[in-house]
Amino acid sequence: MTIEIFETHRARLFALAYKLLGSRSDAEDVVQDAWLRWSQADRAAIRDPEAWLVTSATRLGIDRLRQLRHERERYPGPWLPEPLQVDSAPTPEHGAEVADQVSLAFLTLLERLGPEERAAFLLKEAFDYDYAQIAPLLGHSVANCRQMVHRARARLQADRPRFEVSGDRHRELLVRFMHASQSGDQAAITGLLTANARLVSDGGGKVTAVIRPLLGAERIARLYAAVARRVGAGIEARIGSANGEPALLRWREGRLHSITTVSIDGDRISEVLTVMNPDKLRRWQPVEH
Repeated sequence: MTIEIFETHRARLFALAYKLLGSRSDAEDVVQDAWLRWSQADRAAIRDPEAWLVTSATRLGIDRLRQLRHERERYPGPWLPEPLQVDSAPTPEHGAEVADQVSLAFLTLLERLGPEERAAFLLKEAFDYDYAQIAPLLGHSVANCRQMVHRARARLQADRPRFEVSGDRHRELLVRFMHASQSGDQAAITGLLTANARLVSDGGGKVTAVIRPLLGAERIARLYAAVARRVGAGIEARIGSANGEPALLRWREGRLHSITTVSIDGDRISEVLTVMNPDKLRRWQPVEH
């Protein structure tokens, strides 16, 4: 029964680890380490296997996140989360129930929280744990956990778009942005962005990318216009999805070149996130023979 019990909770443990770390490979490592601990534990003394496993995965995830924060400080340019799911031809219903809490924008916002603060927030908001459950799991008092979640919620809310839009409106703006950026229409791109829009691209030091966030609609528009002039004809673009939200997928010579998602504030795009690091795109490349 050892493995059967663990497999019952594997998906939940992976979801927690992925939201903590923003990386499929690191999340898989955490789940594997949790399995090793479980397989060696005195299970006769474990009254609540789910609580034991979630506690183990959370603590392993926090330890791994502390290590990653130091590694990401040395990362070449901005670091963005690794997409978990990419679909080049999604149905309208595809991923609708997972998009919000694993969107690249949300995972990027979580990077601004400390490891324990991030864990407390996710356990409360994403997994519906109460403070009495979170406190012993993190080794803090109920009051401290409540304060961590309150502080995290306030920090995230301050950086999220002020006005929500429908999924259809989100997709419509992304389609218009795709056409404008492909053609290099600088005026059209500027008109789609908020004045203080932000662009972040993650090339991992392996491909050409903006090495620091680019701020301002006009600067972002000039960049896309320059890229369109240089390589526009060699790039195929289409709308797909990444982690359940609409995404602009760009292909070059049959290989996935980049994944771009956008945040919408009212009727304009406020943030553009582009994952270009080949290591984060490898899973969706065609198999080479």
